[in-house]
Amino acid sequence: MNQVQAVKRLNEQVLALGEAAGSWHDQYKDSAYINVGGLPLNLTEGDVITIFSQYGEIVDINLPRDPNTGKPRGFAWLMYADQRSTILAVDNLNGASVLGRTLRVDHVLNYKQLERDQETGKMKEREEQSLAAHPDKFRHPAGGADAGSDAESDSSHPSIDLDDPMRDYLIEQKRAAKKKRRLEGGGEDKEEKRRRKEERRRIREERERKKERKAIAGSAAGADDGRRADRDGRRGDGERRRDGRERGGERLDDRRDERRRDARVERKRDDYGDERRRRDDYDERRRRDDDRDYRRRDERGDQRRGGSGGGGDAFADLERWARGQ
Repeated sequence: MNQVQAVKRLNEQVLALGEAAGSWHDQYKDSAYINVGGLPLNLTEGDVITIFSQYGEIVDINLPRDPNTGKPRGFAWLMYADQRSTILAVDNLNGASVLGRTLRVDHVLNYKQLERDQETGKMKEREEQSLAAHPDKFRHPAGGADAGSDAESDSSHPSIDLDDPMRDYLIEQKRAAKKKRRLEGGGEDKEEKRRRKEERRRIREERERKKERKAIAGSAAGADDGRRADRDGRRGDGERRRDGRERGGERLDDRRDERRRDARVERKRDDYGDERRRRDDYDERRRRDDDRDYRRRDERGDQRRGGSGGGGDAFADLERWARGQ
């Protein structure tokens, strides 16, 4: 926290004094390294690069880990492709909160770079330091004082990355400087024209390379999509066949259940017909029994009437004759 407050006080002093006092960042103009502390222990190298790459391209990262557990120790060193990105990172990310922890971001003046020993496989310090990603762009060519002044004015604005967050501002600064030189010197010399032509050619080639990488990535993604579509199609065909078999089995079950219902209805209908026939037979027997009883009563009545009347009834005689008695 003391480091965070110290950096904030330096920035406040520079703002209070104005441009005449210069910037405290100038003493680190030859080093593109920064030191980051207070990192959450569950962040990986990719996570740290994702956070800090919003201010420039990161070309080197050293995230020390515990030799026993292999977990990060909470601090790291980062190297930007452009030293001016370190100024943006220090001013904007120093004191920022990430996953509940406060980051401490500061410049590094003498960072001891590491490399892996080919014989032992362990990390060791490099014999030569390289604190800038492109040191050749900051070296002044041999020549007189005037040549050194021209080279310094040009080297203060090295090749601008297309993804640099300060790209528009730097382009505007270069245009203003060229306009001023034309007004003062009466035009561009051949060397400056050559450098400007080379710069345009480099930007055009970089754009073409990016297009080629995108086309390759797109073709690879298309091939992956095609394989994925074929795999999904085969899976869909298998599912459709399985669904067809299941639906066919369901239809067979439905027809079987329907036949069983028809059989039950037919049996009930047959049972009902048998019961109806038995009931009709029973009613028929009852009717015949009742008719027989009626006739017997009639005969007994006729006999009683014939004995008492002396000659009988003519109708009763006719009925007996019809019956064959």
